[in-house]
Amino acid sequence: MRFPPSHQLYRLFSSSTSAAAAAASVHLPSAFPAADPSTTLDLDTILETLTSYASDWQRALDFFHWSSAAAAAGGPTHTAAALSRTIDILGKHFEFPLAWSLLSCHPLSPPDLLRPSFRALFNRLAAAHLVDDALTAFDRAAAEHGLRDRVTFHLLVDALCDHRHAAEAEEICLRSKTPPFPPDTKTYNLILRGWLKMGWWSKCREFWEEMDRKGVEKDLHSYSIYMDILSKAGKPWKTVKLYKEMKKKGFLLDVVVYNTVIQAIGFSQGVDFSVRMYREMLDSGCKPNVATFNTIIKLLCQEGRFREGYAFVDQMRKRGCEPNAMTYHCFFQNLSRPQEILGLFDKMIRSGCRPKMDTYVMLMSKFGRWGFLRPVFMIWNSMLEHGCSPDAFAYNALIDALLQKGMVDMARKYDEEMVAKGLSPKPRKVLGTKGPGMQSDDDHDDVTHVF
Repeated sequence: MRFPPSHQLYRLFSSSTSAAAAAASVHLPSAFPAADPSTTLDLDTILETLTSYASDWQRALDFFHWSSAAAAAGGPTHTAAALSRTIDILGKHFEFPLAWSLLSCHPLSPPDLLRPSFRALFNRLAAAHLVDDALTAFDRAAAEHGLRDRVTFHLLVDALCDHRHAAEAEEICLRSKTPPFPPDTKTYNLILRGWLKMGWWSKCREFWEEMDRKGVEKDLHSYSIYMDILSKAGKPWKTVKLYKEMKKKGFLLDVVVYNTVIQAIGFSQGVDFSVRMYREMLDSGCKPNVATFNTIIKLLCQEGRFREGYAFVDQMRKRGCEPNAMTYHCFFQNLSRPQEILGLFDKMIRSGCRPKMDTYVMLMSKFGRWGFLRPVFMIWNSMLEHGCSPDAFAYNALIDALLQKGMVDMARKYDEEMVAKGLSPKPRKVLGTKGPGMQSDDDHDDVTHVF
């Protein structure tokens, strides 16, 4: 679903986070036409449209307000889902005061429905390395919305650990004299996964042994995380060994465990052994998921066995798993014939699988490196036709392709366009760009506090 481009957008208001300030500040007319009372939008359409505006927070906010009546018609769960997606987009662009105002203007009952929104807020604050502000957000969730419970606290810990703040999470949960909640197995699992995210393998081993010393009861998730640690630490054979130990101990293995060992045994012994493990998984009665098939397809594509990869795509459909963007990425990353890639991309669109922004960027970068400018514009136009607002990575991929072909004037046009949108271009002497370069969600160390 596409909507007209936004010409009049909401402006960022002051740092006040009260609902009154929000109402007083957000007074400009919406860029979207007035909603027809008979308009019906399903939740998937609302969420997909919000996602397509992920690189343009003003349009996303416009659409959220425009579609709020349709979301409310679906009940509070629909409103909660749309709200959390919008909070995530605002956080991505550091519009934290605006995110707080939006939360204040949309109290939901029961308050549990706000947890996904606070999860999105914790995640974006942690990604911006605003640890103190994430802790303040937890306190405000408790004080203003009654969410002072272990579930919400674990959402905070998970967000910190997801973004390389395992040390801070460990300090809060295990080293503090007065932790918000006594640590349990899940607390230890989250921190263990945090050290995994940081790739600090010796610390992972120390923490695993500390769990034993403290008598922490390890569950299936504990072992799943440590299997992943061993695999990513370059010791896939130890992953397989731990898998066998778990079977001997009588653990009822789930799809996460099998996916980890399928990947590990594929790296150490080849994809044929992964397929054998997949069959063993089926024999045990464990149902594979999309990640299972994607793991095997990726291994097959890396070995150039594309026909077998396509056969596994057919097999996953037969087992009720529809291919997602990551499935197609496995092929795009390894195919070397432009026509085959474009044909597969067209098939992806026709099958109803929505490309991610990463898909567009990957393909434009690949064709740009090969010196094929026409396919770059085909992918770019497809992105616009599907209502996706290009991010900094998409613009930079297009500009790089144009410069490689010597089309400096056109490259400068797109460079100026992205700057006008508030996106950061790569420094390029030929264009006179002196900016700091684009930043990912994890590269915002110099952001000032927002509370």
